[in-house]
This record gives sequence, structure tokens and C-alpha cells, in this order.
Amino acid sequence: MTIRVLIADDQMMVRQGFTVLLNAEPDIEVVGQAVDGLDAVARAAELAPDVVLMDIRMPELGGIEATRRLMRTEGLEAKVLVLTTFDLDEYVYEALRAGASGFLLKDASADELAHAVRVVASGEALLAPNLTKRLIAEFSRLTESAPKAPLKERVGVLTERETEVLSLIAQGLSNAEIAARLVLAEQTVKTHVSRVLVKLGLRDRTQAAVFAYECGLVRAGS
Repeated sequence: MTIRVLIADDQMMVRQGFTVLLNAEPDIEVVGQAVDGLDAVARAAELAPDVVLMDIRMPELGGIEATRRLMRTEGLEAKVLVLTTFDLDEYVYEALRAGASGFLLKDASADELAHAVRVVASGEALLAPNLTKRLIAEFSRLTESAPKAPLKERVGVLTERETEVLSLIAQGLSNAEIAARLVLAEQTVKTHVSRVLVKLGLRDRTQAAVFAYECGLVRAGS
């Protein structure tokens, strides 16, 4: 199955460069380009891509608000992969809260770019591995003083095993890695993940990870 990609970036060279790199992959097709957030929302509704590569800083409408609008678009199942120039971009956290499925640095290699598109399309990935620890720390810092009681009450609907799986999702582990950690079959882990999302009313693994940090279930260093 071919993964359909929309690239949203206000820099033509970035759009064209990523288009060339991704179209060279046998299982990925760039179906369109957008010059800003408004254009991205309109083009996504028209083209129904599987993945939107979304720049954060764009004129007219930024990537964060564009992501929010995409998440609210009925019938649109696209995953958003945020593109950023800096690995400590102050907006990355907000982008994930808005519904992005992960983020990637613009200086990523062709292989890293293609891999990121594939894993985000599959719903498996949260973050680039080399950035996970730093973003976990940022999650913890930003949510340290936030009220957690209502969110913790929602965790109560999960079984002990489901809570354990949720915490491992938040630490960036894939289903295969969770299965190895808990000595379970990968299909069993997939079932647990699905139940977690349904019980908590969450869209995907990224929302599950954000939820886990915001309710205090997972902290930096855990």
C-alpha cells in the first residue's frame, strides 16, 4: 500500500527537496504541496493524504493551528509529522498537544525522513529516538504545576496491565519493544493499546503519550 504524503512548508526548496526524496521511495508518493497552514488544511481536505509533513512556522496560519484544524476535520485520517529546524523548538510540545503524531528535524537524512513517514503512518512512532529524552524532560517541566486530579481519575478506568502499557507508550516504545519488555505477544500488546485508546477517548498513541505525561503517570527519568 502506497503512503500518500502532503508537504506543508513556506520554503519552496524544502518542499521540492522532500518531494524528490520521498518520491524516490517505492511505497511513498507525494500527492501535493502547501505553502502555509491555510493551504495545508484546504489541500488535505481535497487530497486526503495519509501523512502531512507540517512546518511549524509559516505565514497566514502556523503549523500548530493548522494541525488542530486537521484533527477537527471530519472524515480526515491524516497523521501529522511536524517539521522543525531546532531540536528544542519551543513549539514542539504544543504541536504534539494539538494532535501531531511526532516530529522530525529538517536536517534529517533521506532514510530518516522516509522511516519517519512510514512509522507515523502506521501509528507506531511518537518521536525521533535521539530527541525522546529531551522532550520527555520538557513534558515533565511544562506539566509539573498543572492540575492532574481529573486526568488521574480517568486513568482509573484502565486495568493494571493497560496502565503499564500506557506508561511504556509514553516512553516512546513500539509495540514490539513493549512486548519484549512485558514478555507478551505483540498482538496482545496491540489489543491493550487499542483498549487504552478507546477507554480514554484518545485518537492515537501520541495523544496517549501526552495524556500520560499530563496526568503525572510518567515523569522524566522513569
